[in-house]
Order: sequence, then structure tokens, then C-alpha cells
Amino acid sequence: MTKTSDVVIVGGGIIGSAAAYFLASNTTFNGKITVIEKDSSYQGSSTTLSAASIRQQFSTPENINISLFGIDFLRNLSEHLVLDTGQQPTNALDIGLQEKGYLLLASDKGQETLYYNNQIQNELGADISLLTPALLKELFPWMNCDDIALGSLGLSGEGWFDAYSLLQLFRAKNKELGVIYKDGEVTGFEKSGDEIIAAELKTSESVSGEKISGEHFINAAGPMASRIAAMAGISIPIESRKRCVFVFNCREEIATSPLVVDTNGVYFRPEGEHFICGTSPLDGHDPECFDYHVDYDLFDEHIWPTLANRVTAFESIKQINAWAGHYAYNLLDQNVVLGTHPNVGNLYFANGFSGHGLQQAPAVGRALSELIIYREYRSLDLSIFGMERIINKTPVKELNVI
Repeated sequence: MTKTSDVVIVGGGIIGSAAAYFLASNTTFNGKITVIEKDSSYQGSSTTLSAASIRQQFSTPENINISLFGIDFLRNLSEHLVLDTGQQPTNALDIGLQEKGYLLLASDKGQETLYYNNQIQNELGADISLLTPALLKELFPWMNCDDIALGSLGLSGEGWFDAYSLLQLFRAKNKELGVIYKDGEVTGFEKSGDEIIAAELKTSESVSGEKISGEHFINAAGPMASRIAAMAGISIPIESRKRCVFVFNCREEIATSPLVVDTNGVYFRPEGEHFICGTSPLDGHDPECFDYHVDYDLFDEHIWPTLANRVTAFESIKQINAWAGHYAYNLLDQNVVLGTHPNVGNLYFANGFSGHGLQQAPAVGRALSELIIYREYRSLDLSIFGMERIINKTPVKELNVI
């Protein structure tokens, strides 16, 4: 073996980098960590192409607790990611966190779900308020509330931030802590019995045969997670699904807008002087996909009519930019697959976030570090998201608002 490491992480985006950080910063762990990333520019990374937001409004307690830790981590980056060398100015830790809230809108059919979810959220300490149409109109006079039965607004702890800046902070801190970032693509695993002993790489320097041996391996490959799993002889129900983000401007001023999710799933939020928006593709139009072509028809035929119905001022908006990225979409239940598989004891999965990976990275990175160091969860029990539910096809379902 030309390289030796204690922990080999496949994927250097936000999940892999968060796992590396919590391992390297744990004083009880003194092993060598290698992160393998095939796109060191991160131009096609799910992390940098995301809409970069965080919310507490889930129905599963574990997901709520994950995000509660996530917002605490983002608020206190100076306690985690400041460089000990002193070469990092204080304002470099600013990721532009905007705690302006999520506003989930519900029709008559969806308000019961909002009431149910709100009880769980507030019991766990999330700062979420339910708003009648009259209160919504008072807070957001620019919004059409005629077809709305109820709204759920995060008063704090929800909003958006700069994903690229956060990723670079993790990478810089990790390198200071001794984590090695290796440019290359994993092409296979070498196994001994039921464990992996090395990852086989293709790099720009060596197109064949380089290997990195290790004791523990983490699959943090995002939309490519199933391919990495297959190299270890494991099948997971995770596919790459394309999601488009559109940028538009509005001539009229829209004051104090949260991230608004309409009853049909179309969302919009401010982005500087403009707005961004998007939605999941319509039923039957969401195949596994790896390209970056923008679906402009989705904006023209579905998103724009929704925006114009919700905000009169959006009737005359101009779409000025767009991009496409990819979700690692869990076909079973759209929640993370976390932990090991019974057939390969030293390969740890953190895959299938289905759009939640960025906000869940701090808690999941911490969880992975605990599984490797202590062989158990110590901070937050996330065993509900284990591989057993995938094997047994028993989903953990979020209650979504309609």
C-alpha cells in the first residue's frame, strides 16, 4: 500500500468534511484521516450548488434535534472552526447566516399536519409559531392569503447562509488539524473477509493502482453514494436527482420575507437584491440524473404561476439566472442512511439526505465520529436512521404539509 490512513473518507463535501472535523478535533482520537475528493474545485458539488438553508420544521424528533444542533453550530463557528495559527481574521468566520425563518403554508388539508408537527417542534425547543391567515396578512401584507388555512413560521433558528464559505472553513480547520485532502476518484475497494482494507484510486498523477489502506471507511459520496456502496457489494436505494434553482428580480420592494414554501412545494426566498426559487419536479418527471441542464419549462409552467398567485408583485418578475445541482435521493423515505451495514462492518454510510445534507452535516459529522471512536452514539441517538430500516424496508416518514 502506497498510503496508510486510519479513517478514509470518500467525498470531501460538507458531510465528509464535517465528519473529518469531529474526528480530528476529538482529543481521544489521534489517528490519521484522509479525505478523497474527485472534484477539488467543488463546482459540481451538491454542497456548493444547494440553496443553503436550515430549518427546524420537521416531524421526526431526531431530525428536529439534528437541526437544533446545526443552528447552534452555525451561530458559534468561532468556537469550532477558528484557526489556532491566528492567521484567520474574525470576519472570515462570517457565513452570512440570515435567521429570517421558514414559512410553511398549508391548505385546509394540510393544517392538521402543521398542528401536529408544531407540538413536537416546540416540545423539543424549536421556536416555531402557527399563524392564521389574518396574522399572515398583517406580517406579510404583500402576500395573498385567500387560499391559505394556516402558516408555520420559524421565529428563530431557521434561515439560510453561504454554503461555500462554510465548506472552506471546515477544510481550512481540518488541514490545520492534520487531515489530508487527496484529489482522486475511488474506483474500488479491496476487502479481507467482511471488511474493507483499502480504497483503490484514480488520480491525475496515477491512473491505475494507487491504494489507501485504512481501518475505517466513510461513504460521504453524495449523489454517487450507491456507486461507492456497490464497490463494497452493498445495494442502497439512493439515486442522483436533479434540482434546479432559479434567480429572479422584482421591481417592487418585498419587505421582510422569510423562506416561503407554498402549498404545492414551490419555495422562494431573498438572495441579496434578488430572489431565488425552486421546487421538486412534477410527478413522473424526476428520473435518476447526473447532468446539469436547467429545466426552464419547470419555471415557466409551474413555478412562476405559483409565485404570481402568492405575491401579486411577482406577476412581472424577470428570471435572470439559474443553475442545477443534485440531491442524493433516498427512494425509501428521503432521510439519511447512517451507520454500517451488517455485511461490511467498517464502512460507515452517511447518504441519502434528499436535500437536507448541508443543514444536517454538523450533527451527522459528530455522530459518525462517535460511531468510529466509541462504537456508539453519545450526543444524539440517531439509530432510527440505521441501515436496518433499509434492509427491512421500514421507512422513517416525515409528515409533509400540503
